[in-house]
Amino acid sequence: MAEKKTSPVSVHLFDKQNLRLMLVGALVVALGMILMIGGKSKDPSVFNYNEVYSFTRVTIAPIVIILGLAIEIYAIFKKPRA
Repeated sequence: MAEKKTSPVSVHLFDKQNLRLMLVGALVVALGMILMIGGKSKDPSVFNYNEVYSFTRVTIAPIVIILGLAIEIYAIFKKPRA
């Protein structure tokens, strides 16, 4: 009896929706990093406490990064459509 040759079936771990969500999550994390960078100082020889520890850098940016990581986790665990 001759053996039947079967071609390997390619199974994708993530579908397009998962990959889009991962891209959105990565962009949100990148936005948080950009917010954390802030702007440049007017006078680099002077330490400006309010610019370094601004509300955007200390509060908003970490929240945006955590939101992006939550989107990434959701995108990884979301089951593809059947």
